[in-house]
Amino acid sequence: MSEDTTVTIELSKAEQGVVDAIEKLTVIEAANVAKYFEEKYGISAAPAVVAAAPAAGGGETAEEKSEFNVVLKDCGDKKIGVIKVIREITGLGLGDAKGLAESGGTIKENVKKDEAEEMKKKFEDAGAKVELE
Repeated sequence: MSEDTTVTIELSKAEQGVVDAIEKLTVIEAANVAKYFEEKYGISAAPAVVAAAPAAGGGETAEEKSEFNVVLKDCGDKKIGVIKVIREITGLGLGDAKGLAESGGTIKENVKKDEAEEMKKKFEDAGAKVELE
């Protein structure tokens, strides 16, 4: 399953002396030394574990999303420009694009982050308010 990889680290004589001294300690003594370094210098021998904070909406983990829904919240004062952007992005006809501009809603679903941000910028340049969900 996992490949065993060994990393060799070159130590100076002073560093090797410290390692040799630590190796002679009992487990309790070594644990006390580790606690000392944690308290004195804020370092730990334990691997860093990053806990994901719960998302604002519930118990979901806060993973970075890779796909978004582009949602039109308000078309603003320049409805014609927004309709043009909707048609460009979706390929909808004029009537459907106009209806979507007036009612708002999801323009496109499951769009990669870069593409979604580009779409959002186009809508904002046209005067609309858009959210990525």
